[in-house]
Amino acid sequence: LEAAGNLVKTEDYSHNVGTCYRCHNDVEPLISAQWFVKMQPLTAEAIRTVRDGEVKFVPERFTKIYMNWMENCHDWCISRQLWWGHQIPAWYCDDCGHMTVSRTDATECEHCHSKNIHREEDVLDTWFSSGLWPFSTMGWPEETEELNYWYPTSVMVTGYDIIFFWVARMIFSGMEHRKQHPFDTVFIHGLVRDSQGRKMSKSLGNGIDPLEMVEQYGADALRFNLITGNSPGNDMRFYTEKCEAMRNFCNKIWNASRFVMMNLTIEDNALPAHLELEDRWILSKLNDTVKEVCENMDKFELGVASAKIYDFIWDSFCDWYIELTKPRLQGADAAAKEGAQRVLLYVLTEILKLLHPFMPFITEEIWQAIPHEGDALIVAEYPRYRPELCFAADEADFEMVMAAIRAVRARRAEMNVPPSRRSHLIIVTDHAVAFESGAAYIRKLAYAEEVRVAAAAPENTDGMVQVVTDQARMFMPMADLVDFEAERKRIEKELANAEKLLAGQEAKLANENFVSRAPEAVVNAEREKKAKLEALIENLHQSLAALG
Repeated sequence: LEAAGNLVKTEDYSHNVGTCYRCHNDVEPLISAQWFVKMQPLTAEAIRTVRDGEVKFVPERFTKIYMNWMENCHDWCISRQLWWGHQIPAWYCDDCGHMTVSRTDATECEHCHSKNIHREEDVLDTWFSSGLWPFSTMGWPEETEELNYWYPTSVMVTGYDIIFFWVARMIFSGMEHRKQHPFDTVFIHGLVRDSQGRKMSKSLGNGIDPLEMVEQYGADALRFNLITGNSPGNDMRFYTEKCEAMRNFCNKIWNASRFVMMNLTIEDNALPAHLELEDRWILSKLNDTVKEVCENMDKFELGVASAKIYDFIWDSFCDWYIELTKPRLQGADAAAKEGAQRVLLYVLTEILKLLHPFMPFITEEIWQAIPHEGDALIVAEYPRYRPELCFAADEADFEMVMAAIRAVRARRAEMNVPPSRRSHLIIVTDHAVAFESGAAYIRKLAYAEEVRVAAAAPENTDGMVQVVTDQARMFMPMADLVDFEAERKRIEKELANAEKLLAGQEAKLANENFVSRAPEAVVNAEREKKAKLEALIENLHQSLAALG
């Protein structure tokens, strides 16, 4: 224009320029011939199958995202200008210009029969190929045995970022080519982000090589890190420190298993006819865990399920039950020793089964080293709830004993009293049977010289330290070991905190909106918290009064 003298003027113009997300160079749109799929005939069935509940999304909120895409779907450009990918089955005649589309490689123009033809250079979009995956991998379009058995599948697991790119295309492709939805449930997981919450990418240089994590911490630790605390559909941050914690958990399982194996003289894990109180407690606790984990798994709450398994193994089995069995394992009573071995082996076996989907490698390794039925753990039946192993009353009684042991040990630790310095313990409670049954455990684990259960507090509490739980008040004669003025201040501080919590509970329950709108179970739970705080405060007042 300028050379011809037709340029009127040149001026700057500000506008948005598209950039490539990979190399960040400017992108110039060009009009070009492409291949398209007309979507309107395909979306109707894809919408219906989800709307009618034939395909369900977990979490359910992703159904709305899927429906929004499908109800506002444009025709789909399926051709790409790349050197790799599935070739488009179209050939062009260089003589007459006719296009031949063929299921097999064309050798001539179907119109003029000229051999002078060339194939379409564009390739199919990768998502077009991926959309055929549920059936194309099993011999389709032939009606193979594998295809008829495995299609449709039960669960499809994927990320929320490719619901439209992959899930939707598998659904409408399956409905078009197989006249049946490809899967019953779509389980949506979130993205694994870095410790700052950023999406991992090459440009940011914040990607984490999983093979390096496996080399440093082990595959099981990495798997458990990604599962524990994760919730369906939500992103999670990746911390290498958590991998280290999960490696420590693996070590805990390994060491507990070694302890069990070192003390075994039996060849099967059949439970003994007679069960001690701690046996009934751990079996009932295991039974509860199995029931809850199975329920969580059925609802795809893998993070919740794995956390419950973790808590049971670390706290109930390793920290408590193994310690409780040591006197029997080291004692002279052969029947008691065998009973402890049988329960230990049974619980360990069920733990390995529970944990195997989450930590397959260490569990299989341990499984092969202990007496077991069958060849491999991976094909063993998953644990199921057994009503005959529900000992709810014994479990509740033992939990009271455990709470007392924890409280006494915590108090002794606060006062820096070493385990070697034992004291007498007087327990005042309305649950005398439970505490009398648990007296031996209290003596061993709470470092008590003697345990006496009483209906009323001793008349003279001078020189005694009091420990309070929801179910009991415990008096320890420790005049030579404790600073009573410091103890008074500690109780007053605990009392102030309990009264503050009680005020909050009372305010919540006084709120008519909360009481009327919250589920009944939630309201009852809050009332139970209030009752426990009131009992604790009463016991703390009595403890203060006893100090004089």
